[in-house]
Order: sequence, then structure tokens, then C-alpha cells
Amino acid sequence: MRVKATTSGLLALVSIVIFSGMFEVFGQAKPAIVVLNKNDNDLAIVDPASMKVTGRVPVGEGPHEVVISDDGKTAFVANYGAQTPGNTLSIIDIASAKELLRVDLGPLLRPHGIQLIGGKLYFTAEVNRAIARYDPATNRVDWIMGTGQNASHMIAGSSDQKAFYTANIGSDTVTMFRFQNVPPAGSTITQIPVGKQPEAIDLSPDGKEVWIGLNAENAAEIIDTATAKSVAKLPLGGRPYRVRFTPDGKTVLNTILQTKEIVLVDSASRKEVRRIKLECTPLGVAFSKDGKTAFITAVQPDVVLKVNLETGEVTGRVETGKVPDGIAVTGI
Repeated sequence: MRVKATTSGLLALVSIVIFSGMFEVFGQAKPAIVVLNKNDNDLAIVDPASMKVTGRVPVGEGPHEVVISDDGKTAFVANYGAQTPGNTLSIIDIASAKELLRVDLGPLLRPHGIQLIGGKLYFTAEVNRAIARYDPATNRVDWIMGTGQNASHMIAGSSDQKAFYTANIGSDTVTMFRFQNVPPAGSTITQIPVGKQPEAIDLSPDGKEVWIGLNAENAAEIIDTATAKSVAKLPLGGRPYRVRFTPDGKTVLNTILQTKEIVLVDSASRKEVRRIKLECTPLGVAFSKDGKTAFITAVQPDVVLKVNLETGEVTGRVETGKVPDGIAVTGI
């Protein structure tokens, strides 16, 4: 499936790719935080040292989730839409703060959860009850597979691209896709029953467990990927908007809406280790490489926080725009 893009956009993308190749010789991309402001329809670029906004890039309507390329130079945005379902991806050059390409996904509506693995972008198409893959090198959606479930919202995938999981809010399930090799080779699909309204999802770095957040049960649920069965449910005291493993896999951070807290759980013992009270309602989360610092988007008020997870101290804050949600970091 070839997607639509303007000639100028494609030329800009090619020129940036060439420039990026040259840039690799002389240095690396600067550290950056990128934040999606849902109600401003833009991406804010933040300097993590000063915690100040250094650039803004208009994107599609209702941007929800964002990821950054391995070289730290390019951001990919899922434009979910608002009243009208979105059907685009935005490709952003972080250094120049410019949108290189607006990718028209055609009939694939409400792209949301996204992951960049092996140079390809995997995303959910919520309305279509499907996941799909976009290849930036060819500007094509080269693979689509249905989940068969309602409101497949977030996605988590293994680094070898042989396993993917979607949280299906409307069906109270997690869909597990298994492949003998990179999709679509040798696929099997398993529907795993879970608690009510699963939204947040993350896969442990070793691929052995999937943790999900249950909106209607104020809890996290754990799936053993070897057996494809739920093995535990952990009360969290509020709705876990996002559930994320730290880079070392030892801790799971849960952003809790009602209580305005982030809750840290030891992934091995499944015991709560710290509960950090915030001034606002936390939403998205991204980590520094060492996992000691979390960057949290939040509302009421709209702000992005820098949090020391060892001390629980908020060490920085910045206002990026209206309703900051999706967040990603690079070089930190």
C-alpha cells in the first residue's frame, strides 16, 4: 500500500537523510525531549538541560503518541484525530524543527500506539481493528493484520519483531501476534482475556512478561508470554494511564490519574517500592538511559515534569502547550 506524500516533502526527507549521513561523521544528535500537545496540534522540542522549549512543529490533528529514531534525529507522530478520525503520520526532523513528511494512511483510521523497530514503524489503526507497518525507506505501508478486537489502542513489540501485543480497550483482551520471522512470516494470533478496559501496555525487555493497565479496575495485570495467560493482578489505587518498564526492566512505572501519583513497582517481586505524589495529573512517560530519571507529561495544570526516581524529587518543569500527552527522549 503506497501512501501519499507531496513531492516537496519527499525531497525534504531525502535531503535530510543525506544530511544526517554526513552529520554522523561529525557528531551525534543533541539530547532532546519531544512532547505532543494534543489540543495545540503540535510537537514541542525541549532542551533537557535547561528544561526550556527550543522549537515547535505543527503536526496533524490530535497527535497522541511519538517515537524517536535510534540515531535521535527523527520523530514519528501518530495523528489520532479529534472529532474526525485522523489518518496521518508526521515525520519530524528534530534538529531543524521541521515536518519532513505528512504521510496519508488512506483507509487506516485513528493511528495511535506506535513503535519503531528495525527501522520500521509499527502502529495500531484503532477504527480498523488492526496493526500495520510503515517503511520510511520506501514510503509504503507494507503490512497490515487485523486484531479482530475493539479499540486496539496501544502496541508493544519485541526487538526481533517476532512478537507484538495490543491492548484492546473495547474487548477486554490482549491480542498476541507471533511470527517465525519478521512479519508476515508464519503468523499465529492468540486472544488473551484480561480485566476491564485494558489500555496501557508494555513488554518487559527480556520479552517474558506483558504488563497492562486496567482502566476500569484501577489495577495492573501481568501476562506470561510463554503461556499466554494472566498470572497476576496488582491494585494501584487509581487508573493507570501508562505502564512502562524502566530500561533495565527492574521497575515498572505507572502513571495514576485520580490520585495524581506515579507508582513504582518492582517487576520481580511485584511489590510497590515507591509512590510519588505530584502537583498535577500524570499521563505519558519517558526515561533517561539509566532509568533514574522520568519525564512525565501531565495536565491540571499542563506541564512536563522531570522526576528523580531515586529520591522522588521533581527537579525540573516546563510548560509546552495545551494537554501534553505523548513524549519521547533521546541522548539523555
